[in-house]
Amino acid sequence: MSTLTERTEQAGQPGQPGRAESVEAASGYRPGHTLPLRVELVRQLKRRRTLVMGAILAVLPFVLLVAFAIGGEPDGPDDRITLMDTATASGANFAAVSLFVSAGFLLVIPVALFCGDTVASEAGWSSLRYLLAAPVPRARLLASKLVVGLGLSLAAMVLLPLVALAVGTVAYGWGPLAIPTGGSLAPGTAAQRLVVVVAYIFVSQLVTASLAFWLSTKTDAPLGAVGGAVGLTIVGNVLDAVTALGHWRDFLPAHWQFAWADAVQPRPEWSGMIQGTAISVTYALVLFALAFRGFARKDVVS
Repeated sequence: MSTLTERTEQAGQPGQPGRAESVEAASGYRPGHTLPLRVELVRQLKRRRTLVMGAILAVLPFVLLVAFAIGGEPDGPDDRITLMDTATASGANFAAVSLFVSAGFLLVIPVALFCGDTVASEAGWSSLRYLLAAPVPRARLLASKLVVGLGLSLAAMVLLPLVALAVGTVAYGWGPLAIPTGGSLAPGTAAQRLVVVVAYIFVSQLVTASLAFWLSTKTDAPLGAVGGAVGLTIVGNVLDAVTALGHWRDFLPAHWQFAWADAVQPRPEWSGMIQGTAISVTYALVLFALAFRGFARKDVVS
């Protein structure tokens, strides 16, 4: 007993490699400085899937341009004038049409990919446990990956209309945004409305992002998280098409995904976008909370 007491006292003395130095080392530990956002951002930007997805979104406006050049002027069904009919009116119209044709599905893929692949890929590479042993707090790990995933998703949504606006301006000229129902918006006003449209599309995709992120914390297979989020988003679109559901469709995020069309009117209508934002944010907060809560209690072995 005396020997044990002496060793304990020596461990607390300065210069002895015992408890005192361990406490001193621990006192310099700053959880907030682990896994900086810039490090995670650089890691994700260098990944092949990020580069491929960026290239696909940048090429899409050129594909639409060629399609309109080959097929001629777009015609709406039953001689009705739709947004597609105004695609070649100006660069602003071409950008709006690019968002219209991609918001329903194409933009879902980068959101699901950037948010669903982030944690599951670390588990698939068996590097997740080493990140946590750094030690990186679990909440800090998820927060860094979530912020970077959402940032890349937003960048993808900004990249598409920017490229489309540039391509459309070169091909069709810089001019006002022609509205299918009649009238037009000045170029400056049209640019502001397109910013609102992109912001709303991003908010509406928070449901897919949160769903993919939650699934990413539940599986070691990135394709499972990404595919699950895309699949459930498609199911939501299918359910929204079932008119027999009546007002129950108002609780589906898919029901409000094209509410941004009300922003490109002479007098914008905000009620649909407000309801869609409320629905999307509510679902997203619940799923993000489930992701953080579940991961905090998860036995990480990968």
